[in-house]
Amino acid sequence: MTRVTSTAPTLPGATDFEQHALRGPFNAAFFRVMDPYIERKLRPHKQRAFAGLPAEVVELGPGVGANLRHLPRGATLIAVEPNRHMHARLRAAADRAGVRLDLRERLAERTGLADHSVDTVISSLVLCTVQDPEAVLAEVRRILRPGGTYRFVEHVAAPDGTPTRRVQRLLRRPWAWTFEGCSCERDLEGALRAAGFARVDVERYRVRTPFLPFNTQIAGVAVT
Repeated sequence: MTRVTSTAPTLPGATDFEQHALRGPFNAAFFRVMDPYIERKLRPHKQRAFAGLPAEVVELGPGVGANLRHLPRGATLIAVEPNRHMHARLRAAADRAGVRLDLRERLAERTGLADHSVDTVISSLVLCTVQDPEAVLAEVRRILRPGGTYRFVEHVAAPDGTPTRRVQRLLRRPWAWTFEGCSCERDLEGALRAAGFARVDVERYRVRTPFLPFNTQIAGVAVT
């Protein structure tokens, strides 16, 4: 039987995330319904980035549990997820996947984990939503042990002058409001390469979906 922990207490100042009465439930439902479609589009890239995950993994922004299928059965997921509207679905998904869940209602910038305490951190479609990507990457480096890995799958700004870039600019305000602050205009590859990792391997690719701002993406591994 899967062991699922209760949510860790939230300390004062641990999260400034707005628990929005409309966006929160909408996003939880949207990503649950869209999970098979998004997984089908991203599966080859996730399989490469998340290959050989260990028995304990930290995930930033696991949402409703899209990446649980990439963890070995019986693994422990330390889930840093500030959006309470995701929690019930995440717990249920962890139970179905046979993954022990250590759920922490905190921001990715302040995980509360000890220095150099974990071997692997993962995220997908999260650095686009955080308030400060550079602070999140600094936090990832802080908690990873030497030689640890950060595995990522993220959507990024399209090249300047392209039709996709123009659509990203046009839709940036409604997109950000709908998807909890998500920016479709971030140079996350540049941020990763500037974050001080010993090595950063990046795959650039494009997916084909009706959600044009989402279609230019990167995946890869950063090593401390």
